[in-house]
Amino acid sequence: MSAVMTTPDPGQVYEFTAEVPQGQVIRYDLAALCSALNINDPTRIAVETDGLRRAMITVYPSNPLAQVRAVTREDLVMDRHGRIVIGVYHNGRPVKKRLFDPSTGSAQRHLVFGTTGAGKSRVVHLELAAEKINGFVSWLADLKFGQSVPEAEEHVDWPVRTQEGAVLMTMAAVAVAQDRMRRYAAAGRSAFVLGVDPLLNVTLDEANRALERGAPYRDLMTHLIKELGRTGRSVGVGVRLSAQAAHLEELGGSDTLRAMLKEGEVTLLRWSGSMMRQLVADGLLPAGEQLMPIPKTLAPRELRSQFDPAADDDDDAPGTQGMGYLLSGPRPTAMMRHLRVGSIAPLAGKDPEILALYGPGEPARLEELSAEADGENIGLIAYHLRHDPVAFQALCDQFREIYQQKPGHGGGGQHAGGAVDDGPEESADRPRKVLVEDRVRAVLAAADAPMSADEVLAAVNSDGGKQVSGGTVRNKLSALVDSGAAVQPGRGLYAPVR
Repeated sequence: MSAVMTTPDPGQVYEFTAEVPQGQVIRYDLAALCSALNINDPTRIAVETDGLRRAMITVYPSNPLAQVRAVTREDLVMDRHGRIVIGVYHNGRPVKKRLFDPSTGSAQRHLVFGTTGAGKSRVVHLELAAEKINGFVSWLADLKFGQSVPEAEEHVDWPVRTQEGAVLMTMAAVAVAQDRMRRYAAAGRSAFVLGVDPLLNVTLDEANRALERGAPYRDLMTHLIKELGRTGRSVGVGVRLSAQAAHLEELGGSDTLRAMLKEGEVTLLRWSGSMMRQLVADGLLPAGEQLMPIPKTLAPRELRSQFDPAADDDDDAPGTQGMGYLLSGPRPTAMMRHLRVGSIAPLAGKDPEILALYGPGEPARLEELSAEADGENIGLIAYHLRHDPVAFQALCDQFREIYQQKPGHGGGGQHAGGAVDDGPEESADRPRKVLVEDRVRAVLAAADAPMSADEVLAAVNSDGGKQVSGGTVRNKLSALVDSGAAVQPGRGLYAPVR
C-alpha cells in the first residue's frame, strides 16, 4: 500500500481497505499509518473499521471538513423517522440524529461531550432550534449563569440559570412524567403519541456543574435525572446533558444514570487524550474500535529550521469546533462535523444568525396538568412562577434554605417537592468499598486487547490500591469467567464481556 501512495496525485481522493487474518482484531497506529502513506497531515485521513477484521482508509487532498455550510431551518424539520440533519460526514453525506422515535413513541436521551471550545453550545443551539421548529416543549438550564446559550432563552418554554433553578426544573419534569403516567394508565394508553401531548425535553447545559463531585445538589440531581430516564421515555419526557467530559464522576457517580444515558443519542466532540480508554471502558465505544483524534486546529505540522524567519509566523488555521463523532449513529467511527450555527466571529451581543434559526413566534408550551400533579409540587410551582423573576428567585432561596437544613444536604429519604430518593449509589461522604474484583474488572475494561494474568496483576498493583498477590488475581479472573463477566479468547488470556 505504501508503494501506491508514495507520490499521490494531490487532487485525488484515495480509498482502500485493510484486513487482518481471521481470529485477529484490526488495530492501527495513526502515526505509523501516516508514515507508511507518506502523509504529514493526519487530518487528511479518515479511518473506519467494522470493529472486527476490516478497515476502510480514505485519503483526501485536504481535510474535507475544513469548511461546512450553515444549518437551515429545513435541515431541522424531522423526517418520518424522527431524525434531523445536523452535519456532514467526511464523505459529504448527511449526518442524521434522532429527536424522537415514532416507531416506539419514545422520547430520547441525549449526551453531548467535548472539551472546552469544542462547540458544545452550538450543538445545543442546533437541537433546541429543532425542538422549537418541530413543536417540542423545551426546558433549558444554562448553568454558566445563562452565558452559554443566551439566544435560546426567549425561544424555550422555561429557561433557568442557577443550580436551584435546575433542580426545581428537573423536579417539575419528573412530576410531568408521573402525571402523564397516571393519565395514560387511566385512558388505557401504553405509549406516548406525538400530537396528543407535546414532547418535553429538559436540557442541562454544562451538566457537569450540577453532577460533579462537590456540586451542591449532586445526589438529588442524580436521582431526579435517573427518575426521568426510568419513567420519562415512554411518556414523552426526554433529557439532554451537555458536559465537559465522559468520566463517571462528571455524571453523579452513578452507573445506573450512565447506563441509561449512553443508550440514547451520544455525540462526542473534541476530547482529551485520556478519554479514549474511558469511552471503551464505559461501553460508549465498542472494544476494538478507535477514533481519529481531533486537533484544536487544522494547521499542518511542518518541520522547519530553527533559524528560518518564517518559523515565527503565527498563521491562522481553521478551527475544529463542531467536529466529532455520533457514537450512537450507524457510523460511530466516521468523523463528522456539525453544520455551522451562527457567526464564526465573536459578537458583542446576541447572534442574529442564531436568533433567525430559532425563528419567529412563541415556543411550544406545556399542556394543562391535572389538579393532582399541580397541587404542592415545588417544581411545578416554580414553573408557574417562571415569568416572575422576583417570586421565582424567592422560591429558589426558600428551597436552598430548606435543603441545607436537611441532614446530609439531600442524601437518602424524602426530598423537597415530594420525590423519594433511594439514596446515592456512591458519594464523597459514603464511598463504596473497592474490592479486588472491581479493580480486576476495571483493568480488563480499560485494556485495548486481551491480557494475561501477569499483566492484570501488574496493572492492579499499579492502580494506587493495596497490593495483592498473583493467586488472588487469578482466583478473581477465574470467578469472572465462571460468572460470565469475562472470557478467555486465547490460552492464558482474559477479556471482559462487552
